[in-house]
Amino acid sequence: MNAEICELTKNNIDSDAIKRAGEIIKNGGLVVFPTETVYGLGGDGLNPLSSKKIYAAKGRPSDNPLIVHISDIKDIDKIAVDIPKTFYVLAEEFWPGPLTMILKASDNVPRETTGGLDTVAVRFPSHPIAKAFIEAAGSYIAAPSANLSGRPSPTKSSHVIEDLSDRVDMILTCDDIEIGLESTIVDLTAEKPMILRPGFITKEMLEEVLGEVQVDPTLMDANCTARPKAPGMRYRHYAPKGDMILYKGSVQWVKEEIVKATNKAIGEGHKCGIMTAHEDYDYYRDNLPFDEEKLVIVDLGSISNMEAIASNVYKALRYFDTVKADIISSEYFDRHGLGEAVMNRLLKAAGHHIIEEVL
Repeated sequence: MNAEICELTKNNIDSDAIKRAGEIIKNGGLVVFPTETVYGLGGDGLNPLSSKKIYAAKGRPSDNPLIVHISDIKDIDKIAVDIPKTFYVLAEEFWPGPLTMILKASDNVPRETTGGLDTVAVRFPSHPIAKAFIEAAGSYIAAPSANLSGRPSPTKSSHVIEDLSDRVDMILTCDDIEIGLESTIVDLTAEKPMILRPGFITKEMLEEVLGEVQVDPTLMDANCTARPKAPGMRYRHYAPKGDMILYKGSVQWVKEEIVKATNKAIGEGHKCGIMTAHEDYDYYRDNLPFDEEKLVIVDLGSISNMEAIASNVYKALRYFDTVKADIISSEYFDRHGLGEAVMNRLLKAAGHHIIEEVL
C-alpha cells in the first residue's frame, strides 16, 4: 500500500480530498488526519474490521481502547448511554477541543473499538480539517495517534509519512498542530470524575467547572498492570530509539549531573542528546564539548511557558531519532498544571528511568 498524500491548510481545505477521505473510511480503509493535539489514525469507529486494521497498522495491542471522534455533540446519543449531566457541563466548556470523555458505551460501538470494555472514549476535536473529515466520513472516527506503537506521537507530516505511509490509504497533512500532546482523558463512569490521562485541559481547569476531580493513582506508576480503561495507559509509549534518562533534583544538581553523565557517555563513544528548558541551554553549551557529531541539545522553551514546552516534546524526541542519539538526558519539570501532562509523557518515554538527587 502506498498512501495518497494530500497537503492541506486550515485556510485551504480541499473539499475533493476530504470527500475522498470520507469514502475511504466508509469503505473500511484508513486515513491519517490532523487534529489540534497530534495526528490521528482514523477508521470507521462502528466497523469492527476497521478497528482491527488500526491495531494492525500501528502494531498496537488490541486491548488498548481507541477514541471515537465526532463532529457534532448530537452524535453522542448513538454511541453512549446513561450519559451523566457532567458530560454536558464539560462539553459546553471544553468542546470542541482537547478533552476526551469516557462514557458507558451503547451497543452500536463494537468491542474491537473499545478494547473489549463496556465504555467508550469520545472526543470532539476543534481542528477544522478534522471536523470536515469526520463529517465526510459519517461522524464516528476511531483514531489513536498516527504513529507506530511505542514511538513518539506525530506532530508533523514527516512523522506520519515515516511511520505509516505504507500502512494507510490516505494522509491528510497540515503542520499546524497547536498543542502537541494528546487530549486529556476524564472518566465520567466513576463515582467522581477521574483523570486517566493528563493533557492540555488540566485538573485545575476541570475543577473550576466540576468541583472535585480525582486523578487515577496509577497515572505515574511504572509498575501498573491494571487493564487500561483509557487509551495508551498500560504500554510504554512515546519512546525515542535511544536510552532516555530523567534527572530530578535541584536545578544546579540536575545541570551538573547531566553534564557529568554526558561527558562520560561521549568519552565512551556515544551520540548524546539533552532536553532542556531555555533558561539552562547556555549552561550546557558552555560546559560541554559542542560537537554536533557527538552532542545535540534541544531547547524546549522557557520554563515559564509550559505550553511551548508541551508542544515541543514530541518534536524533540523524533529529532533525537533523526540524529541517532543513543543516550538522551532530560530535565524533570514541575508537575503543576500542564506540567503533569508533560511529565506523564516524559516518564513513559524514559520507561520511568529517573536519577534523583539524594538529600
